[in-house]
Amino acid sequence: MRDSSLGDGLIKVSDLIIEHPEVQSFQDLKRLVMTAAKSGYRFLQFDVKPDFTDTPRNWDFVLESAFYLGDRAES
Repeated sequence: MRDSSLGDGLIKVSDLIIEHPEVQSFQDLKRLVMTAAKSGYRFLQFDVKPDFTDTPRNWDFVLESAFYLGDRAES
């Protein structure tokens, strides 16, 4: 994640996956989404469906909730 240059405050799901090849599961991605929110990103764009075996049907709702909660979680 580009903490020092948040630009317009938008991060895409595809950018998170590409920039973090160590992410191997949906749960890893969910934690990464929460970290992105905590680091200052204000918007999450759902441009691709994560292709992990544990990706739930309501993946977008789950990631949106994680982003919302991550932004509000205590550091």
